[in-house]
Amino acid sequence: QVQLVESGGGLVQAGGSLRLSCAASGRTFSSYAMGWFRQAPEKEREFVAAISGSNGPTYYADSVKGRFTISRDDANNTVYLQMNSLKPEDTAVYYCNAHSMVAALGSQGSWGQGTQVTVSS
Repeated sequence: QVQLVESGGGLVQAGGSLRLSCAASGRTFSSYAMGWFRQAPEKEREFVAAISGSNGPTYYADSVKGRFTISRDDANNTVYLQMNSLKPEDTAVYYCNAHSMVAALGSQGSWGQGTQVTVSS
């Protein structure tokens, strides 16, 4: 399994931007599907975005489509989440997830420790 470390969270005003990073260990990173999930206080963890291995297709939750962009740099074993036009409802702990199959993201695979994103109104 890969080990994942998220970074880039913080406090931002509504309408602002942040870029999250998820650094992964392992020599086969390019073959992993990668996903971002988030969990707000007293809510269940929810899917945000995913990208298939080898820079394959990307997928987004309806709530972030058009505002967030997931990308990966396989040479540096890193996946990014560019978040623009942030809203207070985007406030959550954001987690990175890795699995060999994109369909299994969220339920299986490796997880990072999370990074807090807080959007003030």
